[in-house]
Amino acid sequence: MSSAPLRSPAPRALRMKKDESFLGKLGGTLARKKKAKEVSDLQEEGKKAINSPMSPASGDIHPDDTLLEENEERTMIDPTSKEDPRFKELVKVLVDWINDVLVEERIIVKQLEEDLYDGQVLQKLLEKQADCKLNVAEVTQSEIGQKQKLQTVLEAVHELLRPHGWVLRWSVDSIHGKNLVAILHLLVALAMHFRAPIRLPEHVSVQVVVVRKREGLLHSSHLTEELTTTTEMMMGRFERDAFDTLFDHAPDKLSLVKKSLITFVNKHLNKLNLEVTELESQFADGVYLVLLMGLLEGYFVPLHSFFLTPDSFDHKVHNVSFAFELMTDSGLKKPKARPEDIVNLDLKSTLRVLYNLFTKYKNIE
Repeated sequence: MSSAPLRSPAPRALRMKKDESFLGKLGGTLARKKKAKEVSDLQEEGKKAINSPMSPASGDIHPDDTLLEENEERTMIDPTSKEDPRFKELVKVLVDWINDVLVEERIIVKQLEEDLYDGQVLQKLLEKQADCKLNVAEVTQSEIGQKQKLQTVLEAVHELLRPHGWVLRWSVDSIHGKNLVAILHLLVALAMHFRAPIRLPEHVSVQVVVVRKREGLLHSSHLTEELTTTTEMMMGRFERDAFDTLFDHAPDKLSLVKKSLITFVNKHLNKLNLEVTELESQFADGVYLVLLMGLLEGYFVPLHSFFLTPDSFDHKVHNVSFAFELMTDSGLKKPKARPEDIVNLDLKSTLRVLYNLFTKYKNIE
């Protein structure tokens, strides 16, 4: 059966651009009930209409994206943003983190929007990271049940994040609606809050297409959504120090600072016939940090206290964390850097730690 002909558009609609007239016909027609075949035809026309002005890949449009109620809106990431290497890295890092955390649960996440929307994975992730147990049903098939579960999970998340000033850029509807931008905002906040042993790419932004239905017509707009800033900003460490200034405004002096610190550490490590030439890489496993603290404080560090030949990320984090404990025991303030930052070869974090040692011990032989 052929579909019923569309009603002629109003004169004002005729003056619109071609792509806008498609949106107008779509919005005006969808307000009326259609038979199954007609609705299917209109969905296809809607996809073409949206594709024309916005150029998203056809796979990025959910079948329901063309069926909007009055004042309802849908968002989608522009396909060009999805191809950005930093965006791909952000998604991969978060997926790998979730899978590492939930490996004992035998949960494998492959696609964030498809695997997290119903709250099941988010529940397990929160319970594991916060060491808590949520009072929710284990398996929920209905949409109502899924949203109820998601509501409980997100309320628990908000209790953790609100006191620390996080802006909540997600909701039950956006997560359940498989809004990837909202899901990424949530995961970045959780990763930062729980100090996940990962390195999120900095300054990741995406172009987002927003489709709204107003007065029976579909209107589109574009906006830039910032997913990550800098690690320090996201961690809430807004104070700047000499190393921020050095990296931002005097990179030419960086080599001089590195040379001075290398001279300082080798002055002591040479006593064990050890030598450093690369600060960020040779301190990343924590071994030299532990040995250096023993040399500076004049004691022997028992070999069973750390991994002399670490062969995993966790072993390296253990070593650096142990070195940090030795530093605080010696009267130094707890380093601003995370052990994971050192292991992940973050030069600025490594320089901060070594400079604190230099300041205190530069005059000892």
